[in-house]
Amino acid sequence: MPDRTVADVEVRTGIQARWFAGPEDSTASQAAEAIRKALVAANLPASALRRVIFACSTGGDYLLPATANAVLDLLGIEGSADCFDLNNACVGFLSGLDVAARCVATGLGPVAVVASEMPSRHIRADDPRPYVVFGDAAGAAIVAAAEPGGAAVLASAFGNRGSLRDTVTMGHASLTGQRETILFNKSNQGITDVAMLGLGQVAGEIFAQTGLDWHGVDWIVPHQPNGAMLGQIADHFGLDRAKLIPVVHETGNIGAASTAVGLDTLLRSGRVRSGQTILLIGVGSGLSYGALLYRVG
Repeated sequence: MPDRTVADVEVRTGIQARWFAGPEDSTASQAAEAIRKALVAANLPASALRRVIFACSTGGDYLLPATANAVLDLLGIEGSADCFDLNNACVGFLSGLDVAARCVATGLGPVAVVASEMPSRHIRADDPRPYVVFGDAAGAAIVAAAEPGGAAVLASAFGNRGSLRDTVTMGHASLTGQRETILFNKSNQGITDVAMLGLGQVAGEIFAQTGLDWHGVDWIVPHQPNGAMLGQIADHFGLDRAKLIPVVHETGNIGAASTAVGLDTLLRSGRVRSGQTILLIGVGSGLSYGALLYRVG
């Protein structure tokens, strides 16, 4: 971009690197690769899955049928599992985990939850605000039954303020008459203000359910729109930054995959201990917001 330097982008956004998928890639192929890695970590074959939940902020590869069908095909699963797409903007991975945990609690599992994002195909250089922050990524988790007292979702909370749905948008080309492009329709501070509103509400609900507070949880994995906003969130809620898991500086804004990649980063760090709690929390366009408190097995 002729009017921006790398140093300028880093100062403004806190983003040092990001990744764009290649022309041969798809949200389905990214999702399948993430699920394969999650299955290896879980020591399970793909045939063990009974459901796959595919989350994508921009709708995946297809409007019809669900992109999740292509994911199952790439995994070689035929007739032994169902699947569906889920879109709750940047909260999609958390919504998928909530649905999966409820499935497992009622006897349906294991369930794969995957968030796969390719916003690089929906941004343009002449609209710099989204162009300099978004990157592509995918992350997945396998949700299965645990022993009593072991791993568990201890609490979850979700909400929505539809009156604020115009904050960040991407309309169908058939309706807008233009290429399907992500648009920021509020100032950076305006987006931050509504994000704080949602995060504060769901965090309060989680703490009311568990008796904990920000200081009582061991780890915090937030959705990360950009590094500057992550810093403002930490300051606003008085968070201990040693508990935060930052990934945005290496990935950019990766939509619903942000909390998935953050969780994977934390679990692979070797710092997590049995019995500790991880607060997964996020906010996205819609205005959607959600949180889950997970106890490590």
